Amino acid sequence: MIRFENVSFGYKEEISIIRDVSFHVEKGSITAVIGANGAGKSTMARLMRGLARPDKGQILLDGVDLKTMKASALAAQIGYLFQNPDRQICKNTVKEELEFSLEHTVQDPERKEALIQEVLTALDLDPEAEPFLLSRGERQRVALASALVHKPELLILDEPTTGLDYKECTQIMEYVAGLNQEGMTVVMVCHDMEVVLDYSTRVIVMTDGHVIAEGQTKAIFQNQDTLRKAALLPPQIIGLSQMMGEGFEGISTVAEMADAIEKKAKGGAEK
Repeated sequence: MIRFENVSFGYKEEISIIRDVSFHVEKGSITAVIGANGAGKSTMARLMRGLARPDKGQILLDGVDLKTMKASALAAQIGYLFQNPDRQICKNTVKEELEFSLEHTVQDPERKEALIQEVLTALDLDPEAEPFLLSRGERQRVALASALVHKPELLILDEPTTGLDYKECTQIMEYVAGLNQEGMTVVMVCHDMEVVLDYSTRVIVMTDGHVIAEGQTKAIFQNQDTLRKAALLPPQIIGLSQMMGEGFEGISTVAEMADAIEKKAKGGAEK
């Protein structure tokens, strides 16, 4: 789907934020990018959307260099959620915001209206609400709606759950997961390891502008050495299983933990 080949980038020539990064995001995956603050995650997301251009290397979308693509083509194929929704919202009502997002990507009026109604319902948004009078979590939902209303092939989310309560977080991530099941590829920069474990299929781990590991989500979280290098803690259920030791290896869900505890109890009773 999208490939980084030896990409380096810095906002100043003498300071590189991204250093010789190479990886491949598989089509149809939900890939999480994780790492401590300052690791280069958001910068990598901006590069992936074409909002910045690499100083060295190539970024390819389905084999095409992003540098050669028109802005309209990038907007049609890639949806992008900024970390701060106030950098994304610019219209007076929620519906106007969504219409603006579709202005250059969908021309058929009936199709446009159907897409808008679908995302309004899915994210529980009032079309006549004024975005800047909404709460932080509601503005986040408006910004997300504008990023995915045209159903892009690739959706990039920079900290999609920041400022959301549990219910709002679940609502957004379940909708994104549903779009992924329909074929949309998702890349999300995320600091919430529980969300990463629950929803991502692959993980890219960054530290100091480098990719230090990538692979299946569960395998990455079971690798304590990788997490230590990235200054990250595993999701609580995995951290607990590692603390409990023998008989609890590889556990990543509450159901698996319950089964392991039951087996342990039965084993002790038999002795």
